Amino acid sequence: MTATPAQRKGGARVAVQKFGTFLSGMIMPNIPALIAWGIVTALFIDVGPLPNADLASIVGPTIHYLLPILIAGTGGRMVYDTRGAVVGAFAVMGAIAGSDVLIAAFNEANPPADGGAELGQVHMFIGAMILGPLSAWVMKQLDKLWDGKVKAGFEMLVNMFSAGIVAFLMGLVGFYIVAPVVNWIMSVVGGAVGWLVETGLLPIASLLIEPAKVFFLNNAINHGVLTPLGTTEVAVDGKSILFLLEANPGPGLGLLLAFSIFGVGAARATAPGAAIIQFAGGIHEVYFPYALMKPTLIIALVLGGASGVATNMLLGTGLAGPAAPGSIFAVGAQAALVGVPNLLGVLLSVVIAAGVTFLVAAIILRASRRRDLEREAAGEDALGAAVAQTTANKGRESEHLSNLAGGGAAVGAGASAAAVAAHPIDRIVFACDAGMGSSAMGASVLRSKIKKAGIEGVEVTNIAIANLQPSTADLIVTHRDLTDRAKQRTPDAIHVSVENFMNSPKYDDVVAQVAASRETQAR
Repeated sequence: MTATPAQRKGGARVAVQKFGTFLSGMIMPNIPALIAWGIVTALFIDVGPLPNADLASIVGPTIHYLLPILIAGTGGRMVYDTRGAVVGAFAVMGAIAGSDVLIAAFNEANPPADGGAELGQVHMFIGAMILGPLSAWVMKQLDKLWDGKVKAGFEMLVNMFSAGIVAFLMGLVGFYIVAPVVNWIMSVVGGAVGWLVETGLLPIASLLIEPAKVFFLNNAINHGVLTPLGTTEVAVDGKSILFLLEANPGPGLGLLLAFSIFGVGAARATAPGAAIIQFAGGIHEVYFPYALMKPTLIIALVLGGASGVATNMLLGTGLAGPAAPGSIFAVGAQAALVGVPNLLGVLLSVVIAAGVTFLVAAIILRASRRRDLEREAAGEDALGAAVAQTTANKGRESEHLSNLAGGGAAVGAGASAAAVAAHPIDRIVFACDAGMGSSAMGASVLRSKIKKAGIEGVEVTNIAIANLQPSTADLIVTHRDLTDRAKQRTPDAIHVSVENFMNSPKYDDVVAQVAASRETQAR
């Protein structure tokens, strides 16, 4: 077994990873709202296939007010639960209003030349990511000051007015401080991206994005820059190429196909399964260890990513909203909203990105094949070491990466499925960090096994571990690294720990336990 290196503390890379993960935590729960907005925008604005001025009136208020408020509320909730969500949501209204006032004043002082356009609205996505968590943190610190010092009977009065005052003050901070700063940031970043598009140099962004993905630094770029800019483009054009810079599953697929044919040992054996998870499930991190086995393979990823971007630029294709996770199904759905020609162009970009990556990776793997076979014969676990390195890069354990390291055996953290249920097991939940991806696939596998066993009336779902409540489920399945967190939230449930969500032998035990609980109740 390959040991996981101890996580190094500090450093710019770790700081960026944590920052990106935090941004992702604010954006990901609100992706459904972004998708809904993308559907309305793609269909009903002037350039859409079904232009409708009345329905298109939803577009502006949603992107300008609702989405930033949702993001700020989510960020506030991450820091200080509902209380933080409320003050964070109000605070971002200050930034929205401040930005509008600044832009209106600029346009009045600098009227556009004949035929020119006025400076457009800046949508406060970044302002929401700042003010939501910051306002909640301020509220949390102030609550600590008078915790336990308020006389009985006055708690509600103090809580309500203190939160209202903090929300008011943070709204002023948003209006006078955050709004001008964010306007400037978006002007600079938007100008840089616009220049890359106009000069045809956007494919060079892959030089930054593809290596950043392998080292888990992409979330800060994707959610902090590309999503806000892409959303602004969609409001005008109905689509944006920026949503495809990071989400295109082609490079990862090409790399894993190359390993499936030209790899050796465990890497070759596991690559086909990883390709399905990456391409269909959208879990891109499963291909990162394969790239780290031979860092020169990052060249293949960069060239593949750049080829995909260039294809979309030439064809003028893009997505109606962010594709999260980066599954071919999510990408295809967002592309199809813009029209069939756009869908075909996006799919072509995925194929070209996968093909270029495959060809370059195949050359690299073939060139080193003899050396790889010698290392394999000597018992060197190159894939295990790469998985360990990838886990260290991520900064925490990952159920997706642990699946690659082999094992599939369950570990006995917490109560096992063999525990006797006091009542029939009717609700089973798979819980992971994001509540999607591998846990969704695990739930599907178990759901199929229960159906084949002829057991009816059992609900099998998947959610984020942060959303677990004491009455969420009768039995909860988690990756072994998350079981302790799940037990803290749901101590009365039966907990099953697995190493491999896709193919754990514990699933047969769970089915047997469900059946036994029904038989006991029947007696």
